[in-house]
Amino acid sequence: MSHDDRHAPRPSPFDRQARNPWRRLAAVAAGLAAVASAFVMIRPGAHPTTVDARRDAPTAPAPTAPASVAESASEEEIPPMPAETEQITDHDVTPSAPFEGPSSNGLIGLGGGAGGAFSGRGGHRNFFAGGGGARLLPKLNLSEDGGLGTESYQDVGENGFLNVAAHPRSTFSIDVDSAAYANVRRMLVEGHLPPAAAVRVEELVNYFPYAYAPPTDGRPFAVHGEIAACPWEPRHRLVRIALKAREVARKERPASNIVFLLDVSGSMDAPNKLPLVKASMRMLLDELSERDTVSIVVYAGASGVALPPTTCEKKEVIAQAIDTLAAGGSTNGASGITLAYDTAALHFVPGGLNRVVLCTDGDWNVGVTSHDALWNLIVEKAKSGVFLSVLGFGMGNYKDDMLEQLADKGNGNYGYIDTTREAHRVLVEKASGTLMTVAKDVKIQVEWNPATVAGYRLVGYENRRLADRDFKDDTKDAGEIGAGHDVTALYEVVVAGDDVPATADAAEVDPLRYQRPVTGPTAPTGSPEMLTVKLRYKEPDASASVGFEVALTDAHATYAAASADFRFAASVASFALLLRGSAQKGDATYASVLSRARESLADDPGGYRSEFLDLVAKAKALSGP
Repeated sequence: MSHDDRHAPRPSPFDRQARNPWRRLAAVAAGLAAVASAFVMIRPGAHPTTVDARRDAPTAPAPTAPASVAESASEEEIPPMPAETEQITDHDVTPSAPFEGPSSNGLIGLGGGAGGAFSGRGGHRNFFAGGGGARLLPKLNLSEDGGLGTESYQDVGENGFLNVAAHPRSTFSIDVDSAAYANVRRMLVEGHLPPAAAVRVEELVNYFPYAYAPPTDGRPFAVHGEIAACPWEPRHRLVRIALKAREVARKERPASNIVFLLDVSGSMDAPNKLPLVKASMRMLLDELSERDTVSIVVYAGASGVALPPTTCEKKEVIAQAIDTLAAGGSTNGASGITLAYDTAALHFVPGGLNRVVLCTDGDWNVGVTSHDALWNLIVEKAKSGVFLSVLGFGMGNYKDDMLEQLADKGNGNYGYIDTTREAHRVLVEKASGTLMTVAKDVKIQVEWNPATVAGYRLVGYENRRLADRDFKDDTKDAGEIGAGHDVTALYEVVVAGDDVPATADAAEVDPLRYQRPVTGPTAPTGSPEMLTVKLRYKEPDASASVGFEVALTDAHATYAAASADFRFAASVASFALLLRGSAQKGDATYASVLSRARESLADDPGGYRSEFLDLVAKAKALSGP
């Protein structure tokens, strides 16, 4: 029996009812009784046996989203890569509002939703009476792509090569998310290749731990660089820029104010959803100390406080509150976000770790469901100083496009939990990084020396690009880095004197009539450096950024002479390019990825690199001859 089998969540009551006709009959009777119930009342501090939307509450208009926030860059400086989306409406319903209990007795009521939404055996959503709402889905028909149901992903395209003479700088925000790798792993284990939009190159590369040295100069992170031959295009150079955040031991973490924001809607009624959420939250609870405080906010058709702020001296009380949660009803995620942030702000710990941990499949069908409105809501809430961790669960109706952007807009990090082993990695092995931000709004700007570089392309980070002018603009949001986190960025570089590959965008632009393009440095400096890496960041509670820079010179190392970490990161990037069907994959094959990754396993704590070899082999078999 495998590790995951021993710790797999127990079958849900729904599954047990399906196998037993008497239980099915009892379930029908219970359902009829539920119809007669007006609402579910949750007393603060008590532990409900269910958190279920059982009857439609009085209707109210959807919450009004805050004013739109300015985009980080103009279309002229960063060509937009819009996702191809269309709006699909299941049913026209009026979102339900929370039922508020009498103020005299301090009760918080949880109003009913607009109908239940459950996950069928094939992973497809089945709407019962009144369910639904509008949601954005890609034009890619995922129901015909490996049985992925209504899962949705944002296709952000792919970075092309840029000529250094025209684009001497490259600016982007860091990204520490790892959700894409875990989600891709889930699909490969299930026996199908992932859609290209699900493969974010940087998230695959950043999933793995690397032996980067932590800072020794008092800064929140150290910067490292390495240059060697590019394995998928030997004529080009590959530049690795690596960040390593300072480590913070568990006992050194400040006091925490954590709000568990848990989706208990009907779509979470599957063994790999709410039961796995419960197991994951218990793992995180075990990592918290007596100084920490936990609240639990739940949402289905409406939202409510299932557990008021409770010190971790009473872990058994918190665990009981987690264990008693049950799934049912539609999904009003926006109302849950609002209540969770309000709860966190009410018990804000100055100088402490204030964070909302959202666990959901992202399938929100009532209340605020427009992506733009959700982004505006989360940006406004992020101004409170409360950080966000988004943990995705489930399959079949998973909304990766929304969850990835929620974490991005909410000063947060994003993970996907497919097994208890992955929950342990994110919430135990990387607990400090998940909970504690050591630097926020971290931006990287690379300046290229045209005497040594003709062109370049950033490998991945397509939706993290910034305009060059945004680098020093402290009003422009960027990514956060947590304690102990590793961040890796790769550039494929064309050396001076070689032709820069044309991209689709360049091919569509007519040549200039009145001037000729500059092909070399206008004022050579004589410097042998290839590039300068400039960084800016803010301390977690600061509003002004500080910066520093490091320069890199190409020593003309071969790929074989590069470090094991460099070679392994390059192997993972090659794998991602193959999964995406990238036009920039060069001569990479699954066989070459397997060979190069096997030669660069080095120290492999947790066995994650060895697991990667298995996934490459699965992808190779699925891709055919």
